[in-house]
Amino acid sequence: MLRLALVLLAVASGCRAADPHGRVIVLGLDGMDPDVVERLMAEGALPHFRQLRDGGASGRLRSSPPLLSPIIWTTIATGKPPETHGIGHFVATNPQTGKQLPVTSRMRRVKALWNVLSDAGRTVDVVGWWATWPAESIHGGVVSDHTCYHFLFPDGATGAADTAAVTSPPELLETLRPLIRRPDDLHADDMAPFVHVSAEELARPFDFADDLSHMKWALATADSYRRIGLKLWKQQHPDVLLVYIEATDSVAHLFGHLFRARGLAGELAVQQAKYGGAVEAMYRWADQTVGDYLAAMDAQTTLVVLSDHGFALGELPDDPSMTRDLRRVSERYHRLDGILYLYGRTVRPGTRLEGAALLDIAPTVLALAGVTPARDMAGHVLTDAVAVPDGPRVVASFEAPSAGTSTADQAAPTPAREAGVDAAVIEHLKSLGYLDSRSPTGDRNLANLAFEQGRFADAAAAYEALVRERPDDAALRASYAGALGALGRLDEARAQLTTATQLDPLSSEAHHNLAVVLERQGQREEAIREYRTALRYHPGYQPSQQALARLGVAPTEQGTPRDPDGERARQLAANASEAARRGAYEDALAMLDQAERLAPRDPLVWQYRANVAYLKGDRAAAIAALQHGLALDPGNALFQTNLRRLQADGAAPVH
Repeated sequence: MLRLALVLLAVASGCRAADPHGRVIVLGLDGMDPDVVERLMAEGALPHFRQLRDGGASGRLRSSPPLLSPIIWTTIATGKPPETHGIGHFVATNPQTGKQLPVTSRMRRVKALWNVLSDAGRTVDVVGWWATWPAESIHGGVVSDHTCYHFLFPDGATGAADTAAVTSPPELLETLRPLIRRPDDLHADDMAPFVHVSAEELARPFDFADDLSHMKWALATADSYRRIGLKLWKQQHPDVLLVYIEATDSVAHLFGHLFRARGLAGELAVQQAKYGGAVEAMYRWADQTVGDYLAAMDAQTTLVVLSDHGFALGELPDDPSMTRDLRRVSERYHRLDGILYLYGRTVRPGTRLEGAALLDIAPTVLALAGVTPARDMAGHVLTDAVAVPDGPRVVASFEAPSAGTSTADQAAPTPAREAGVDAAVIEHLKSLGYLDSRSPTGDRNLANLAFEQGRFADAAAAYEALVRERPDDAALRASYAGALGALGRLDEARAQLTTATQLDPLSSEAHHNLAVVLERQGQREEAIREYRTALRYHPGYQPSQQALARLGVAPTEQGTPRDPDGERARQLAANASEAARRGAYEDALAMLDQAERLAPRDPLVWQYRANVAYLKGDRAAAIAALQHGLALDPGNALFQTNLRRLQADGAAPVH
């Protein structure tokens, strides 16, 4: 590689000139939570994060929903919001096979930092960043998110059909291959800080249905990208290096519910004994990684360390069985604030950042690298933290071709653009269907963003198209109805919600929204009936509770308060649910025995009994409880659905 040869020559002669613009390392640590980082620092852990805080600028990075990593990291890399950059979810669908694959670089509709910096003559290396496959041709190297193990691949690794365009230039893959670790490469010493398991458990064959295998995958991939980034920084000497590590989020999804949790019993106590320290160990690993990059810096370097969102650790799910396997893409436990640290050249030491947001990162990185951001970048350069100017912004947009450059060479990135990938590779990927892929779920998220931003007509048009594609999706129809209602098209909204409740009778949200429309149309009694139906299947659903209180009616059709025994029975059932969340199934069943003696004809008691029996693994008892509940409440769709599922194939009931 010519660039490598020139670098080696400069190093050998000892005359490498200082870069007048400075160099930048961006280290992305997915899902690291600011409260946890501060807590561990206060306890004396994370010395390198303490160094960043004490000697640099730090604060919280405000994210924006939906809190899904591919969306947010693309926003960070482009300085553009999701409705502009076009990445809306984790996965796309191959139209030829129907199989899912991670979102691709071709779905990004705008230039990323590596494109903009390359156009400006800066050298850039990108490692592991979301949505970087197929790897684009830039002034530097791309080690795409398909290089190492990826949780979205069914077999846990890039298959033979996916090896094309894994890196750019292609020969970079062979150069870096010795640094790529696989789960089976990890030894007991590697795993000891994270888990406490037997040698037999560690020796189990890799299986993505196994949490320990997931842990191995996360650590192996993180360590690979850490080492690759350091090698490129030291040997290729890029002006800007961007490295992304996902393990900090993946391990939290796997074991975050165990983080310093108290009073666990049963299977949760067993999990905690094995994996209770995994998240904290991963934070310590991240701290050491920060230390590695601090050690690799010189006086011309600025280090930016950030996360895309936080993570609520130590919170137990309502259903403990959810911890038996990985629910990777759930954002339920993601928190809005991530971390942000800046350290090194031009950074104002001791600065406490306030109000930093996702869209500020790209302009700040550009300014640190000596490139003025464009006017259509909504974010600001974080001038409180770094002594570089924000402007004047003379360039309208980086999406337009540069002066003196042909449109063919500088076309703005769109799904139709070939992303600088070799023509033969493009034809190969097209033959596999990958380059015609799209993300229906991503389109759905982008429609939701339009709704949240008050662009109701845009949202309605997007949802209408999605409903045509998936007419049996009740939640999609409910969202479409929300946009129609916001436009005042109440009859159409009512029709969509009526269909949604027929498709999914258990959807409290659909019943509630239908009630809202009915109330706006003056149908008070029908609205009350729908509010009550919402509470029938979700007794704690606050919007319907508040609506009925506003209307001055009771939550039950009878309109009479429950007797003291009934109230006590429901409280016991709620306590039983809390005990089950901690894995204390026997305690939960004992409480339900008391509740049954107090209120034997309350369907809610039998609903909880069925849930706890299922969680305990007693399928026969769960079926018997549902049958008893149906005898008391024959029209209960929740009982009907769960009984049908358990009798058919033992599938998990709806809680």
